[in-house]
Amino acid sequence: MDTKALHKISYGMYVICSRKGDKINGQTCNTVIQVSSEPPIVSVCINKGNLTHEFIDDSGVFTISILDQETPLGFIGRFGFKSGREVDKLDGVTYKLGETRAPIILDNTLAYLEAKVINHVDVGTHTIFVGELVASEAIKEGEPMTYAYYHQVKRGTTPKTAPSYHKD
Repeated sequence: MDTKALHKISYGMYVICSRKGDKINGQTCNTVIQVSSEPPIVSVCINKGNLTHEFIDDSGVFTISILDQETPLGFIGRFGFKSGREVDKLDGVTYKLGETRAPIILDNTLAYLEAKVINHVDVGTHTIFVGELVASEAIKEGEPMTYAYYHQVKRGTTPKTAPSYHKD
């Protein structure tokens, strides 16, 4: 099987955030899908070992910040290559708490979506969380960053906990 064929699937780049009590955390993610329009439902796929997974599982809420194509690699790395168990990923980052009290990243964000979990599916190393939108806002104009742009232009790498990670 040629798993490089999976690299041809189009993805975006997002920061997914959640909360557990008064604690907040976020991570980069490339697996966001709009599932339906009425009602507006989205899904995210999160590694079970990630702190954000624990927070979504506990609170039943998550936010999605859609990243601008010009987002610096360091910003993506802050949310994708560090653990919220060791560092406060939101320290120094502009964010607000949404209707669900989950953080919404505002830096480098074109738009955000805020959702309450209505279902989840165990898919091995990851869980697909399905959420109905409770809020959303377009913040600014610009091009959303695609996963291809992140790799080809920004020369970004993929963390081992990502669903799209492959040993090459």
